[in-house]
Amino acid sequence: MSEERQPRVLHMVGNAHIDPVWLWQWPEGYQEVWASFRSAIELMDEYPEFVFTSTSVCFLHWVEETDSELFEAIRARVADGRWQIVGGWWVEPDCNLPAGESLVRQALYGQRYLHDRFGIVSTTGANVDSFGHNASIPQLLRRSRMDSYIFLRPGPDELELPDRCFWWESPDGSRVLAYRIPYEYSSPGGDLATQIETQLGRVSAELPEVMLFYGVGNHGGGPTRANLDSIRRLNGADDSRALECSSPRAYFDRVAATDGDIPVVADELQHHAVGCYSAHSGVKRWNRRAENLLQRAEKWSVVADVAGGLAYPHAELTEAWKLVLFNQFHDTLCGTAIAPAYEDSRDQYGHACSLAANALNRAVQVISRQIDIPAEPGTSPVVVFNPHPWPLVADVEFELGLFRRGNVRMTDDEGAPVRVQRTRSYATVTGDRGRLVFPAEVPPLGYRVYRVHREDADPAPGIEATDTTLENEFLALEVDPATGWLSRLDDRVTGAELVPRYPAAHAVVVDDRSDTWGHGISAYDDAIGRFECTSVRLVEHGPVRSVLRVESRYGRSSLAEELVLGRDARYVEVRAVLDWRERHRLLKLRFPVALGAERATFEGPYGHVERTADGGEEPAQAWVDLSGTLRDGRPAGLSVINDSKYGHDAVAGNTRRSRIGMTAARSPVYAHHSPRQFEDGAVFDHLDQGRQEFRYRLLPHAGDWRAAGTVRLAAELNQPPFALLETYHPGPLPRRTSYAADGGGAVVLTVLKAAEDGSGDVVVRAYESTGRPARATFELPVLGRTLEAEFGPSEIKTFVVPRDPAAPAVETDLLEWSGDLPEQRPRVSEARPAEEARAPSEPAQAPHEGPARVVER
Repeated sequence: MSEERQPRVLHMVGNAHIDPVWLWQWPEGYQEVWASFRSAIELMDEYPEFVFTSTSVCFLHWVEETDSELFEAIRARVADGRWQIVGGWWVEPDCNLPAGESLVRQALYGQRYLHDRFGIVSTTGANVDSFGHNASIPQLLRRSRMDSYIFLRPGPDELELPDRCFWWESPDGSRVLAYRIPYEYSSPGGDLATQIETQLGRVSAELPEVMLFYGVGNHGGGPTRANLDSIRRLNGADDSRALECSSPRAYFDRVAATDGDIPVVADELQHHAVGCYSAHSGVKRWNRRAENLLQRAEKWSVVADVAGGLAYPHAELTEAWKLVLFNQFHDTLCGTAIAPAYEDSRDQYGHACSLAANALNRAVQVISRQIDIPAEPGTSPVVVFNPHPWPLVADVEFELGLFRRGNVRMTDDEGAPVRVQRTRSYATVTGDRGRLVFPAEVPPLGYRVYRVHREDADPAPGIEATDTTLENEFLALEVDPATGWLSRLDDRVTGAELVPRYPAAHAVVVDDRSDTWGHGISAYDDAIGRFECTSVRLVEHGPVRSVLRVESRYGRSSLAEELVLGRDARYVEVRAVLDWRERHRLLKLRFPVALGAERATFEGPYGHVERTADGGEEPAQAWVDLSGTLRDGRPAGLSVINDSKYGHDAVAGNTRRSRIGMTAARSPVYAHHSPRQFEDGAVFDHLDQGRQEFRYRLLPHAGDWRAAGTVRLAAELNQPPFALLETYHPGPLPRRTSYAADGGGAVVLTVLKAAEDGSGDVVVRAYESTGRPARATFELPVLGRTLEAEFGPSEIKTFVVPRDPAAPAVETDLLEWSGDLPEQRPRVSEARPAEEARAPSEPAQAPHEGPARVVER
């Protein structure tokens, strides 16, 4: 006698997807959070079977600060298992554009808040409305105590997956059990019969367990009485299926308990809405700047706390980070919200940057005034601070007052001469102030004192230059006035000629009739014109560097690019000023390379990914690399590094057609979603109108971006050194010192911050940047410690280093915990309210199984 077939279980997940910002500004979203959460609490009294699932920890914080009664009601429902919190992040951000550290902070502040207020952490990640998911997310989830993940996009027509539910694996080997929602995360407010059939029609009939989402969403609302009444009715209407008011936790536990094979996907989950990578250049720049200012401020605030006695500004930096995290919400950072929302975003990012700048200023001032700087009449001391834990060699610019016409000279902390040259000052209204540039060499996460002498020095040029050429020991370039771009870029060390022999357009204008998201677009390649060069001239020539200025125009738009080549530089820096006045157009800066190649490498959050170089629009952080072979078969490559752009493409093939592209501007209508058509005569606001500035670097190399130092050079562009004018004074500190060093190898130390528990301990975070196993040594003179650790490929590690030298350093998860949760309450599931819900059986990769110790010497 055959075994009776069990009914198919439909896990009905009630939720209220809320965009705090989109077609409305954040105060409206704030109110809708309160209204939706109050409605969910009220329905729980009427429907005892109802389970509500919420995301975005920020929303709970909003309720807590304005309605203590509602907040306590939510706390009670969390405790009895009927209010499930998934996501664990501060908001549902875009999952391609934030830096890796920002995604860490989404979990750090979100999960610690949940633990502090509710005694739990989320065990399921959720970014149901984000427009793509980077490859590092499984590792970030595992190391912040989440074992599963929910998403909707990209859909089946955009990305083929082996199953609705699968193990998602990141490059380091971490896995989470992932589920792609069959059809939308929300529903109409009425009967759910049609919605359920639509969702079931998109999943295999063989799946015994299916998770279906319902509840009015986007502008909030959540489940309705009609929704819940229809679940009751439908649950008894068909013996082949059972509808349960459920949660993602219950679903993942049931799936993990089955004996079936679950497929593995070891790749990023892309693409959806590729226009988001470049929509609204302003918010992209604000985000990149804020992220880097905060990390720079944290490092020097730790130094000032330990070595200078200045209390670490924990509250201010936390406030700043939360502002940044909120504005990384996917519709905000992706540029798809209404225009007034970006006035709010500008102000909030600005406040975060101001808090970070204040913290950095206090820290370096406290350190600097303790340096022993003897009086030397006729000189002005300058202290250069290096924010990176590796030696910095960079040209540093600064303004100087009481500046007489004529030349000056500079010396380092030992009195040795240093090249210096005048450059264009920001102060154009007076001759009493000028700007200087000089090559600084500063120890890892340290400082060095230089002096400006008010006397003449030899201003002999450091490189060869004409009105169209620049050449130093390492590079030679030439600009073609006909195209306004490079006709030659030679690596003089290897002899490689990187530019193709045929002329190619650089600033290309592309027709872009897509909506703000770029729905239905995979590549921006419909070129309709290019910027025409109007002038090329040498505007600066001295012992430190030379600069060529290229000016060009298209329609009502103008572009000025200054190509800067330092005397000892192995890269060309380009400083661009764009005045963009086009509509429904896109500006693509193209960098042709004479390479035969097949794949390109793109930086992602705390990692990198190789992709087929087929011209498709791709997300990237601060760099893209194309490596291959020259005409003669020798290996070579080019890295393009930027300070604020995220949309890129790469085309690989023979030596005549390979190139890297960077999207510089894009001008659809604000918040335009296809298929809406524009009314005749209507007036609309377009994105990216007006002036913007950005910088990028071209780094030729011998075929390996790892050996070329691309990762660290990108960090140096985005976190530049800081020069502080000083005075004479005695002090206990030397004129040159270092506080932390990571050895300059494959493992990059990115974070030095105070521990979240207020203990005064120091948190160190680093990641393996090349995709290969590595051993790292971290010298921490600021704490009198040296740490050694093994890193797997692409692995992120976090260490808590006590201020007490007798206490050992401990490796923790991203939440700064090791072992069990502090004073952990059992994780609650509505299926087993009295016991800890069982996680999927796949072992976690995060090192919180116990207090792993770090080798110290």
